[in-house]
Order: sequence, then C-alpha cells, then structure tokens
Amino acid sequence: MFYDVLVIGGGPAGLSAAVNLRARGKTAAVISNPIEENPLWRSARVENYLGLPGVTGQELLDAFRRHAETAGASFISGRALNAALVENTWYVSVGSEVYEAGAVVLAAGASRGSKFPGEEEFLGRGVSYCATCDGMLYRGKRAVVLGWTDSARQEAEFLRSIGCLVTYLHRPRSCRISQEGDALRLTHAEGAADADGIFILRPSVAPTDLFPGLELKDGWVSVDRRMATGLPGVFAAGDCTGEPLQVSKAAGEGLIAGQSAARWVDAHAGAKPAAGK
Repeated sequence: MFYDVLVIGGGPAGLSAAVNLRARGKTAAVISNPIEENPLWRSARVENYLGLPGVTGQELLDAFRRHAETAGASFISGRALNAALVENTWYVSVGSEVYEAGAVVLAAGASRGSKFPGEEEFLGRGVSYCATCDGMLYRGKRAVVLGWTDSARQEAEFLRSIGCLVTYLHRPRSCRISQEGDALRLTHAEGAADADGIFILRPSVAPTDLFPGLELKDGWVSVDRRMATGLPGVFAAGDCTGEPLQVSKAAGEGLIAGQSAARWVDAHAGAKPAAGK
C-alpha cells in the first residue's frame, strides 16, 4: 500500500501532522499502538492547553483522533519495526506488513529505556521485536515475552495460541540476555528464565534503530525549523525532538512537519504509484 506520507505515532504530534497533510490533499496513514496506550491518555488534567484548561488527556486524544479521522487520515494499528529508503520511496514494516510512502513524519514520542545487555548481540538469533512476525519459528518451544502494554499481552496470547510455551514478564527491570547451551537465558531482577526465543515488545522502536543514520543531539532527534531531519523525506515532531514535552509544542511541531512533508512530496513526486494503491 502506497501513501503520500506515513506518520509514525498517534499522539498529538502525529495526529496534527495527519490533519495538515489531509488539508493539503495528501494521503496519510498514521501508524500507532491503541490510543489508550499513549501516556497522555492517563493524564487526569491538562492545565496548559490553550483555551481548554482542565481538560483530561483522554478527552484531548479523543478529539484529536476524531479530527484526523474526519479529515480522512487512515490508521494502521501496530509498531513500526524498521524503515528503508529505496529510490525515493520509504518502506516501513509494521508487523509482517510493509507500507510505502514518499515521506515520513516521525512522531513516536520520547524513546524510553535503553537496550538490555545482550539484546543487540542476539537480535535475529533468538531475540525478536515482533511476535506475529517470528512466532511460528518457536511453535512448541519456550518463548519469553517482555511487555510494557496491553498490546504486548495480546502478542503473548498469540504466541500461546500457536503452541509456544510462553512466560510473560510485565515491565521487566535489569534484564540481561546470554547464551546457555543451545538456548538463551534471560536474567532479570526477579530471577532467570531459559528460552528458545525472547520477544522484547517495547511500545516503540528507538528512532536510530528505526532509521539508521538518523542524527541525534543530546539524545533527541535533531531537526531544523521545518522539522526536517538529516534523512531525505523524514521529518520529526513532538516529544522525540526534545523538551518541553508538552501537548501544545507537539501539536505545533506536527503542523509544521505535516506541511513540510507535503511540500517534500510535491517536489519529489516523480513516477510513483497512485496514492492508496
């Protein structure tokens, strides 16, 4: 499926970008986890959103989502796992599906947590970030799932449904992955578990893992005033670009990123598939 722009993240920045892309006649798809998993959803009161003092985070997100839906944005449920640029087209995988776009807006929020020791070493050799992608490799085998959200629990249930022997760890701390004979061993704060496969299901992939070569500054995605990164056709907005981590800032940056991505698509349209095909 080809879209003019893929928006990674369904919070204020991503939804603002989607609304502004649709206002400029561009097809846009928002890739995100369920809206209830956004940290803003749990905010009992948001006191500094202009004109709406005291509104709840849930009320804001519901309104933002309805606006984007009414504007005609499409929605893709799941986590963006990797992205690659091939001949002016971005390919972004979500689970086992791959989507194409002329530009991307990264609005996945602040990246929380660093890699566990051993995680990168065994990635692709027993460590996976996607249960629906790699689960069949571990049918009838031991699988440890590290999860932080309800979506992760659902992926763990998927593994059980196809015959994996699943151990689920919720919000694990102090983890380390090592080799133990032919298996992997996950050592964590509460003990240890041996497994044939370890699924690490964070809410989002770190920006530099998703986009190799993406420049960071002080740990945040580096952007210019157009919200452009150093990668062609990639724009960023919201918490991933740094403080202040505020709804107003995210929505404003999303507007700029959406407009900039639309201009990029206009300037680099070339011979591409018809949008939505």
